[in-house]
Amino acid sequence: MPTASAQPLHHPMTDPLPGMGAIPHADGVAFRVWAPNAQKVSVIGSFNDWQAGVDECISEANGYWYINISNAEPGDEYKFHLVNGEQQLQRIDPYARIVTNSVGNGVIPALDFFDSPLTPFEMPAWNELVIYELHIGAFNAKDGHVGTFDTAIERLPHLKALGVNAVEVMPIAEFAGDYSWGYNPAHPYAVESAYGGPEAFKRFVAAAHEMGIAVIVDVVYNHFGPSDISLWQFDGWHENNKGGIYFYNDWRSATPWGDTRPDYGRGEVRKYIFDNAMMWLDDYHADGLRYDMTLYIRSVEASAQNLIAEGWSLLQWINSEVEARHPGKITIAEDLQNSAELTLKREDGGAHFGTQWDAGFVHPVRAALIEMDDANRSMAAMRDAILNQYNHDAFQRVIYTESHDEVANGKQRLVSEIDPSEQPGRYAIKRSCLGAALVMTAPGIPMLFQGQEFLRDQWFRDDRPIDWHRAEEYASITTMYRDLINLRLNKTGCSAGLTGQHTAVYHVNDNDKLIAMHRWREGGVGDDVIVIFNFAEGRKENYVIGLPHGGEWKLRFNNDAGLYSEQLDETPSGDITANEEGRDGYDFSATITIGAYACLIYSQDQ
Repeated sequence: MPTASAQPLHHPMTDPLPGMGAIPHADGVAFRVWAPNAQKVSVIGSFNDWQAGVDECISEANGYWYINISNAEPGDEYKFHLVNGEQQLQRIDPYARIVTNSVGNGVIPALDFFDSPLTPFEMPAWNELVIYELHIGAFNAKDGHVGTFDTAIERLPHLKALGVNAVEVMPIAEFAGDYSWGYNPAHPYAVESAYGGPEAFKRFVAAAHEMGIAVIVDVVYNHFGPSDISLWQFDGWHENNKGGIYFYNDWRSATPWGDTRPDYGRGEVRKYIFDNAMMWLDDYHADGLRYDMTLYIRSVEASAQNLIAEGWSLLQWINSEVEARHPGKITIAEDLQNSAELTLKREDGGAHFGTQWDAGFVHPVRAALIEMDDANRSMAAMRDAILNQYNHDAFQRVIYTESHDEVANGKQRLVSEIDPSEQPGRYAIKRSCLGAALVMTAPGIPMLFQGQEFLRDQWFRDDRPIDWHRAEEYASITTMYRDLINLRLNKTGCSAGLTGQHTAVYHVNDNDKLIAMHRWREGGVGDDVIVIFNFAEGRKENYVIGLPHGGEWKLRFNNDAGLYSEQLDETPSGDITANEEGRDGYDFSATITIGAYACLIYSQDQ
């Protein structure tokens, strides 16, 4: 029998509160859970000595169960106890915002949990975004412990000085253990406890916003788990020994991460995922979402023959609602199939993403930069990588040379792919920086991966934190990245074209491995930008290049300048004056000097 202290204290059920999971209010806590196959549901917790049957929920006749408990309060731990035939099941609340750990208990949130104050912040325009992907656990780990949101805050001034105005945090939903990339969500609504939990994440968002940095959250909806998932066979029902009510229970369940694909066709599961997406934007004031591998949401085993129509419609629903409710906040797809439909509007049959990671850029560019033999670099491939776009919009793609996927799973950081030694040599520095220049000047939304700006080497691991001493050692390389970002964002008013829609790759020389592009927004002085890349060894002198206007063109950037590294060649490139000799389809031209594996950026003063 329950003790006297564990007697149920309920409010009348005449006016159930809206919401899911634990719903704190002034006179207690209400609870609601979806468990359509349970015969009985009760809430167990520190407020009733964890005794099943004391606080029994009432069926709402639609698969949902509800109770209001007066003596439960914020900070109490709890679970749901479900009875299905002979099965007695204890489950963590699927909507738990706080858990003690991935196999522990839910924790009732504070009454004002959803009322965190807003830090005034305006999301940068998408054509002026520079994204920095980071992993909270490895970004600023200390004393052998996993990094946290608070330790990450300490490094935000570095990102602000670099010029970054958006961070994309790898998944932060509660996962098994303390070390993980985060792509194994055990509790999608709970913020990873090892990182500091939800209050620490709120502090991180507020600190980022104070520095003018947007926060984009990486979400995983193509599978759950596969380990420590309380959602698995949640109310005891399943078919074919698969996942039960939250999952497909047939051939559609199969993913590279086990039979763990959510059932996108079931209304309650669709709402579960939809509500989760909105939680990051509504409650935590994040500025966007990056979806992990959407190919496995819209198809089974990445097969065009086994499409999942309801997965596609779920993406359409979430993304169109994000745009309607939060204009300016961004949704990013990782699909990597060069599919324009991902970023096409819902009304046109698309998935309504704002932008997508672009395989059409990263793969040919990395291949060219890693290639040892200059003769094997195709300038036509570089031209196509620069010009690749979706739906005639330059910013419907995110471009990069490093991401967590590109520098792991058998691949390394760019400098290590070029030169595996611990201290990168001339080739690694010059060609990785050439890649950085390409990312910051090509049309698209540029993205860096943590530590790239100071030549982080080897491969990414969640237990190998960033070595911030390297930031001091290669501070001049960080300066080069800062200078590129300043140009990309038109900080000095001379490079507006780098934020524009228009690009012409007008000079392609496969023999000398040199290409040139013209970027512009409206066109004219202070807008037109000319970018020239040398993808080969050897200085080129008196090289003639076409220009769109006459007059003086100022050299704004030269990644072969000695100020960036002692290992560079210090090729004496400089300002140029256009003459009226037409070249490359333009009415003017000039001669340039460009170093090996170098990038020159020119524009004109107002």
